[in-house]
Amino acid sequence: MKCSFGRIIENDKIINNIYKLEVEFDGKINPGQFFMLKTLDNSFLLPRPISVYDVGENKVVFLYRIEGHGTEMISKTLSNHEIQLFGPLGNGFNLQEIKGKTAVIGGGIGIAPLFYLIKKLKKENTDSYLGFKETPYCLEEFERYSNKVVVATEDGSVGDKGYITNSINVKDYDTIITCGPSIMMEKVIQMCRENDVKVFASLESRMACGIGACLGCAMKTKKGNQRVCKEGPVFNGEELMIY
Repeated sequence: MKCSFGRIIENDKIINNIYKLEVEFDGKINPGQFFMLKTLDNSFLLPRPISVYDVGENKVVFLYRIEGHGTEMISKTLSNHEIQLFGPLGNGFNLQEIKGKTAVIGGGIGIAPLFYLIKKLKKENTDSYLGFKETPYCLEEFERYSNKVVVATEDGSVGDKGYITNSINVKDYDTIITCGPSIMMEKVIQMCRENDVKVFASLESRMACGIGACLGCAMKTKKGNQRVCKEGPVFNGEELMIY
């Protein structure tokens, strides 16, 4: 982990309060890791944890949603200005453990840490299931690296109507990876446990330090208390006790 200052290449609004931020960065990043981001104007105190969406040549890409003051100020930072980066942080996905026919299940902004992952997996073995409340986003990018993409919207405007968990039969897969609202991941993990399917979950949590020092993101697991920022954010679904 390192602290650096990166020049913003783009910081574009995708839809509503969803933004894609591209920042110059030169370093190794594993799928599932995240950064703590902070603007240089001291408009907010603590950096905000943002998942890595993609990695390109000398750049890192973040997909984020405006949640409060901090992310709102990040969204207002212009191209060619600098932003402070702490990272990469956390334990990401272990690609050696993702075997066989695989599905990623993302809900809303929970799709963010899944895109760089599917780029690392075999396209012919990987299906993407993406759920949104209403208008979807980033579908073309997921279609480029997925065997198939299934979409569900709660209002029925695009794809299946309802929750994405109703659109998948987990028994069709050897491995499931999920990220999104807690209620969605709970359902996914429950279905996988009932059908003896390996499942991994990328968790989201409020964080103060991002390096495991403050214990603010600690959670109970079968291995004892684990920190989302340090031991996670990716956990084996069998280890989680909150679901």
